[in-house]
Parts: sequence; structure tokens; C-alpha cells
Amino acid sequence: MGNGTPLGRVRGLGASHHGTGHWLQQRLTALGNVLLVTWFVVSLLRLPLGDHAALMQWASKPMVAFALILLVVSVFWHLRLGLQVLIEDYVHGEATRLLSIVLLNFYAFGGAAYGIFAIVRIALAPAALGPGGM
Repeated sequence: MGNGTPLGRVRGLGASHHGTGHWLQQRLTALGNVLLVTWFVVSLLRLPLGDHAALMQWASKPMVAFALILLVVSVFWHLRLGLQVLIEDYVHGEATRLLSIVLLNFYAFGGAAYGIFAIVRIALAPAALGPGGM
């Protein structure tokens, strides 16, 4: 048994050099997503239906805002990891693959930053954006 192809040995790309960490990160973010999305859905179901003020008051609590930020980071990180694997496997041509990964990174980081900004804005809003706010 060998250690892979000669080209793979030269580049140092074997099962233990890159893929294992990526695989583990994807599984950990998936577990985090399951836990955080379950918490999020259960929390929303416990709020009064259609009550915007109650939702804003709930989201402005520090622990809730922190959990929402964790949810946004975990979802966008998982999205980036999964789509990166698809791009690496199915996009042909080095330039196209590189451009696709760069665009994916901009999208993932930009989306996460926007989500975090929105959560922080709600959390720091005066009086949780009660009547007359926003």
C-alpha cells in the first residue's frame, strides 16, 4: 500500500493534511446549527404570535442576542464550508475555481457581518424599539 499518488505526495495533499480538519469543522458546525436552530424555533414558538414588540424585546436581551450571533456565524460558516467542497469538486479550471471561492468567501463573510450588525442594532436599540421606534 502506498501513500497516495506521487503528485499528491509531492503536494502534501493526503487524507490527513487538509480534508480531515475541513470534515470535522463541517460536522461541528452542523451540530451547532441543529442545537441553535432548535433553540431558535422553540423560542419563537413561545412568543406571542404577531407581536413585533415582544419579538424585539426578546431579541434585545444580551444572552438571546449572543445566541443569535452564534447562530448567524455557525450557519454562514457551515454554508461556506459546504459550498467550498462543491466548488472544489465540480468547478473546472483554476481561475474559475479561485474566483468562485473568493466570491463565496465575500458572500459568506458579508452575510454574516450583515446579520451580526442587525442583531447588535436590535440589542442596542433604545427601549428595544418600542412604540415609535425604528
